[in-house]
Amino acid sequence: MMDENILIVDDEAGIRSSLKGILEDEGYSVQAVATGERGLDLLQAEYFDLVFLDIWLPEMNGIDVLEKIKTQDKNIQVIMITGHGSVESAVRATKLGAFNFLEKPLSLEKVVLTAKNALRQKRLVEENIQLQERLRVRHPLVGKSPVMQRLRKEIEKAAPSEGRVLISGENGTGKELIARLIHHKSRRRDKRFIQINAAAIPDELIEDELFGHVKDVLPNAPQDKKGKLLLADGGTVFLGDIGEMSLKTQAKLVRVIEEGRFEPQGATDPVETDLRIIAATDKDLRRLTTQKKFLEELFYKLNVIPLSLPPLRERKEDLPVLINYYLRHFAQETGKKQKSMSPEAVKAFLNYSWPGNVSELINVLERFVIMIKEDEIQTSHLHLLVEPRESRFIGAGDDRLSLRAAREHFDREFIHHTLLRNGWDLLKSAKDLRIDRNTLEANIQRLGIRILG
Repeated sequence: MMDENILIVDDEAGIRSSLKGILEDEGYSVQAVATGERGLDLLQAEYFDLVFLDIWLPEMNGIDVLEKIKTQDKNIQVIMITGHGSVESAVRATKLGAFNFLEKPLSLEKVVLTAKNALRQKRLVEENIQLQERLRVRHPLVGKSPVMQRLRKEIEKAAPSEGRVLISGENGTGKELIARLIHHKSRRRDKRFIQINAAAIPDELIEDELFGHVKDVLPNAPQDKKGKLLLADGGTVFLGDIGEMSLKTQAKLVRVIEEGRFEPQGATDPVETDLRIIAATDKDLRRLTTQKKFLEELFYKLNVIPLSLPPLRERKEDLPVLINYYLRHFAQETGKKQKSMSPEAVKAFLNYSWPGNVSELINVLERFVIMIKEDEIQTSHLHLLVEPRESRFIGAGDDRLSLRAAREHFDREFIHHTLLRNGWDLLKSAKDLRIDRNTLEANIQRLGIRILG
């Protein structure tokens, strides 16, 4: 039995019956309805690969239905059928994205052939999407440190399962990369990977992004919208910065996990969805649950497989490997000769705290490959690495630090670690350090600590 689902929308009962029969004989899962409105309702509630759509329908005509279908999901293939075909209708349907245009009376052999071609085209489109997704995972897990070896083993165990995953780590540690790796090593690899970042979407819009809506339920919403939870049906949804999600939305997400269904905004009937959830956070969710800022129930449901990503400063033995890998990678990508890095420059990298973690390192190395003409990167090039006020705290290969320099280095690292632990909350960090906020701000300025926004 094939996995493809086909919807027939035609007001003639005989056409619906004959099409349904022949397509089911071919092994497809088929549903048939008489009106465009009912067809759109089904498309909002379920996932279909192909639609046979009559152009002449009562009330809403097929062209209008086609336009709405393509607005909701441009990857659904649509075959238009009519007993009153015209060049004008065919041209308009094709421009709107119809795969083909068949006239009644239908040749059942041509119907089957056209269906197979349309579904083959859809699979090619989906494979192209997956290829693009795989290309986006262009940065593998580079590093030989014990923590990275352990992380690779955890990913290999987690990926084939259906267990929900909660990835924690500072900004720039590669949480999205890990989520994509898990998806591409899972049984859902041939389905969609849908990403949504809770921190980047206002509270009033997050539910619309997740669950979608029916038309006219929201201002400026003249048509239905599929939520990302439905678009990810059969695949994986990655919820970034889950700690920023409102309690109201969290509660709805709990129901999705428990029941495998949800109601789009304004809908009366629930929509079923089969997906795997991978969530990520740079916050301490356990702490947020005690503060009643994160639902304990949701935390436990997401935390089936916890993965913790180490900051780069805690695995600096990986830095030489990372440097060599990305210098080679960006040389190949830009068509430039591969550069090397002097021992003094490598030592400077080892002395830097890398507040932006691997993401910052990747950006810096790409910048070096593009901007530096010489074949070897020297310490004299490090002005490209950080802001001028920070550069004096990067070692230049001299191990003979003065007491003052060593004290400054310790102060910077200790304050930096405290700020990271408290999410750069100055009042909380000042309290932990037992100094006032003004003193902390003065030290941040004096030590050249970069506050990440």
